[in-house]
Amino acid sequence: MTTLLIQTESIPLKVNFPAMVKMTEGQFYEFCQANRDLRIERTATGDVVIMPPAFSDTGNRNFNIAAQLGNWTEQDDTGVGFDSSAGFTLPNGAIRSPDASWIKRNRWAALTEEQKASFAPICPDFVIKLRSASDTLSELQFKIQEYINNGAVLGWLIDRKNRTVHIYRPDRAPEILDRPEIVSADPDLPGFTLQTVKIW
Repeated sequence: MTTLLIQTESIPLKVNFPAMVKMTEGQFYEFCQANRDLRIERTATGDVVIMPPAFSDTGNRNFNIAAQLGNWTEQDDTGVGFDSSAGFTLPNGAIRSPDASWIKRNRWAALTEEQKASFAPICPDFVIKLRSASDTLSELQFKIQEYINNGAVLGWLIDRKNRTVHIYRPDRAPEILDRPEIVSADPDLPGFTLQTVKIW
């Protein structure tokens, strides 16, 4: 049975299709191709999650995050960056789309062109999630931890509501920064810092 979780303003809405089995990766890809205007993810258990478009102010803040990461990526040249429209197939089978992400160049280059043109089977080295009005903190904490469990070396959960940044690394408890003006990605992304003035 396929379950669709439609994320509304505050809670996800489940839509069940009893006659259907869980979507395969290929079926999920076709579903996304047929619904290009939707923001869609798939959980590790195969449930499909449909989320609303980001509100305009969240989109602006996402843009500022991606722009700062993009500028550093161009200067550093050791990896490739991605915005919120990119989806990745994690080792646990989930297909997720962080708000911004970065992958070491040698890891990205090891993928085939066909893999790159799909939901690439790779977990980004670095991911950022920005909490919007419709996100619960626990939901985003789960997602960031999922990235870490699947190979990310650094994850940031930016909670605008409380003006905190939760920093995740493997084998460590999350570190929480209260109202930081600058967040540093050292030593994992040497020299990358996020200026939060345009994020809050």
